[in-house]
Amino acid sequence: MSQIAEQAVLPFHEEARTGIWPAQTIRAACTAGVLYAEEDIGKNQIQPASIDLRLGGAAYEVPASFLPGQSSTVSERLEEFAIRTIDLEDGAVLEVDKIYIVPLQEHLRLKKRMSGTANPKSSTGRLDVFARVITDYGTEFDQIPVRYVGPLWLEIAPRSFNVTVRRGSRLAQLRLRSGSPKTGDATVRELNERHQFVHYEAGADIKASGLALSVDVEGDPVSGVVGYRAKRSATPIDVDKINTYEIDEFWERVYKPKQGGLILKRDEFYILATKEAVAIPDDYAADMVAYDTLVGEFRVHYAGFFDPGFGYSRAGNVGARIVLEVRSHEVPFMIEHGQVVGRVMVERLTGKTDKPYGLDIGSSYYSQGLTLGKQFKR
Repeated sequence: MSQIAEQAVLPFHEEARTGIWPAQTIRAACTAGVLYAEEDIGKNQIQPASIDLRLGGAAYEVPASFLPGQSSTVSERLEEFAIRTIDLEDGAVLEVDKIYIVPLQEHLRLKKRMSGTANPKSSTGRLDVFARVITDYGTEFDQIPVRYVGPLWLEIAPRSFNVTVRRGSRLAQLRLRSGSPKTGDATVRELNERHQFVHYEAGADIKASGLALSVDVEGDPVSGVVGYRAKRSATPIDVDKINTYEIDEFWERVYKPKQGGLILKRDEFYILATKEAVAIPDDYAADMVAYDTLVGEFRVHYAGFFDPGFGYSRAGNVGARIVLEVRSHEVPFMIEHGQVVGRVMVERLTGKTDKPYGLDIGSSYYSQGLTLGKQFKR
């Protein structure tokens, strides 16, 4: 057996350590055929603790979002009610307020104790594109059950901007794990004291095994900018372009309120930032749990993965603020400076990643502050 093949087998032994797979284990999964694709999986698809998923060659417009349920595949449901098929080989525009289902190039052949979680990529969320992974016989979005074998599909629903996508565009990412690690408040508190995942001015706010994050509506002390609100524009945004579009064509700057909190207009989309900074060491990963309906009628953060190495520099743990993708529902809502908007859930890796987030791997949002998607001019 070759050295590469030997490395491929080891991470998938049934007694493998519990946790999220780091980059090197994902590469081994590709070699072992646990994760495979129509076209070769590229090295740059593999992130510190996740893999970028690529769109296939066609999109199916559907009248409504759906889950296939325990007795159907996605293909079977599409045969029932897909409205039309759109060729993505040379690129196509997906329109606001329409829903599309796209087959992904990547497939899974999971084994005992293996499962996964999907999420939109940061740049997808910052364009206000709702994107959720679906499996055959699935009853939940973005959840890959233990031992799942089969294709992956992506539901795409642009909310603020028309977007241009093509075969190979990457709108979503997948994390794979072994086992089901459990973490309680006491453990999270001890870990935060040791690693300082979240930089708090006062004591740590921990609830339901998560570290609280709050919103900043005081903003930059010089410009007074606290965020951006999306404008309606007829110009489609190509998701694969970088540093291309003028900010003012698509966004209105939001300034610090003269008094009180920031009023979120109903069904408008905002880019804001957290008050706290976050840093994730190389042997952990994290994600952000969306809003709790008990604290306000708004949705925060479509793209919730924080990679190992996020918020670290060569000087060590410096932390980086989290960009928040915010939409208020039902009624306008006033959000106050320092109001809790979500919680960071930390989870260990099966081993320290050999590809930490940062400048060395060309990460798009390294040391970010209040930052729009990479498609816009900096």
